Amino acid sequence: MALDYRKCAEEIFSHLGGKDNIISAAHCATRLRLVIADNSKIDTKALEEVEGVKGLFDSNGQLQLIIGTGTVNKVYDEFLAVTGLTAATKADVKAAAASRMPLWKKILKTPGDVFVPILPAIVASGLMMGLVEAIPKFWPAFGLSDWYSFLDLVANTAFALLPVLVAISAARVFGGNIFLGAVIGLMMVHPALINAWTVGNYAPGEIPTWHLFFFNVQQVGYQGHVIPVILAVLLMSTVEKWLHKKVPEMIDLFVTPLCTVLITSFITFTIIGPVFSILENWVLAGAKWLASSLFGAVVMGAIYPLTVVMGLHHMYNVIEAGMIAQTGLNTWMPIASAANFAQFGACLAVALKVKNQKTKSVALPSSLSASLGITEPAIFGINFRFMKPFICGMVGGAVGSLFGALFKLGAPVYGVTGIPAIPAVNNVPLYLVELLISAGVAGVLTWIIWKEDAPAKKAESAPEEPAEPMPSVVRCAAGELLQPARGKVIAREDIPDDTFAMGILGDGIGVEPTDGIVVAPFDGTVTSVFDTKHAVTLEKNGMEVLIHIGVNTVNMQGDGFTAFVSEGDEVKAGQKLLGFDSAKIKAAGYSDCVVMLLTNSDDLEGVECGLKE
Repeated sequence: MALDYRKCAEEIFSHLGGKDNIISAAHCATRLRLVIADNSKIDTKALEEVEGVKGLFDSNGQLQLIIGTGTVNKVYDEFLAVTGLTAATKADVKAAAASRMPLWKKILKTPGDVFVPILPAIVASGLMMGLVEAIPKFWPAFGLSDWYSFLDLVANTAFALLPVLVAISAARVFGGNIFLGAVIGLMMVHPALINAWTVGNYAPGEIPTWHLFFFNVQQVGYQGHVIPVILAVLLMSTVEKWLHKKVPEMIDLFVTPLCTVLITSFITFTIIGPVFSILENWVLAGAKWLASSLFGAVVMGAIYPLTVVMGLHHMYNVIEAGMIAQTGLNTWMPIASAANFAQFGACLAVALKVKNQKTKSVALPSSLSASLGITEPAIFGINFRFMKPFICGMVGGAVGSLFGALFKLGAPVYGVTGIPAIPAVNNVPLYLVELLISAGVAGVLTWIIWKEDAPAKKAESAPEEPAEPMPSVVRCAAGELLQPARGKVIAREDIPDDTFAMGILGDGIGVEPTDGIVVAPFDGTVTSVFDTKHAVTLEKNGMEVLIHIGVNTVNMQGDGFTAFVSEGDEVKAGQKLLGFDSAKIKAAGYSDCVVMLLTNSDDLEGVECGLKE
């Protein structure tokens, strides 16, 4: 059965704490992305149960609801109609979310923003490096061929000039000119400088040095470094923006780029580069120790999924890129792979064990995605939602990471984990064992520990149909309409509104209500529910009916009104449609008269209104 997009949007909105709690809304290929003012007002459990929502998570200040390709855009359109919000782009939502993030999280988020766009280049190069290095092990002659030399050049380019890629991406993130960013990156690996990877071949005193004011700057490049490059481009972007504001437009085109490059290059080579290269080396040394030590591997394998939940996992790209640049081997990747594959195992166990079809339909594809290194659907849609599978995944990740550290697994690539990393890893058989251990431990623990919650028993509800059947108040050749609310039935002409009373919208009756419930006048279909919940339309056998609560109550914007049905619902005579607060309506200065009109009465034969004698 096709998803009712309107109903899905309305149900999502009803659990978000009101329109004032929604700052911005956009969508991507699969997710509805929302920025929320106060997360405590959200009914998360109810959102998870909305038909059409396959999972949800909060990441980087955004509430993201997984809906699916080809569906999310339609739900989004209805969401805008229901809420009255203005369409926003993903960039708008990201900006709104970022502005609400604490400073520490913004700092940790920045490396991810810089590295994610260049992942395709790094992944492609890393996989090719793995293949190029692996072939000579089985075919030694290939290592001496021109093909090897050519493919080695192709594979190494992205890493040899990594600072350039980082600089361009960082310029985009910081709002600077990407071509000036490229210049800064190129400058830091300029051929005139000694290659950072070969500087160890020089004896003390042999390295050429610049004497710039009171700075003595060694003429050494920054191959293998990323943090100094990011900071240099941050400085460049800041200087450029400041100059654009201060320099007259007439000379801005010439003065701003010139001054930006000169100021940035001087500070980069005299302060940023020397200081942060040392700090980066310390960070890398610590990361290598964690990745190679048994204790460190166990801890990181366990907590890695937590950093995914917090949206901080992309910060590891800096560490991985530095490892590859310095040693050619990323020993952090097996830890990430073990952690991710463990979440796959836990999610798969849920998919195989669960009986709820909606959960199963989310868990199975999410587990497959996790096996390929994309764990967000599995974590946020299943594991973290049920928590026990998530914890079992953490245990599996710790055990798998321990195995990887014992056998010193690694790869000349980052940004790829799980199955896609197989061609690049330095020991494929042991890597496969690591994956099986991670998924196996997590899957078995999940199967034993996690139990599906029994479906909540629905309380016996009072019959929707009134104890005494409502009387017939409108009749025609197509059928009859029963009284829509308890109270005194009045003629259409006596309704306290000229539009209704004159029959402009059709013939019918009014009711001066004695309670706050509107019920269905026949067995039929709900064709629309007004956003303000003060009116509903229905259809049956060609009869088109409008039931409207009060006069001018649209001005109350839904305050005091409740809808018990949605567009497209099939209803029975006497079933509750709407609820209303008569006291609130009268306090606002409006009549609470319930109006029921046969809006196409001119097209029907034998229309007769009023109670039967």
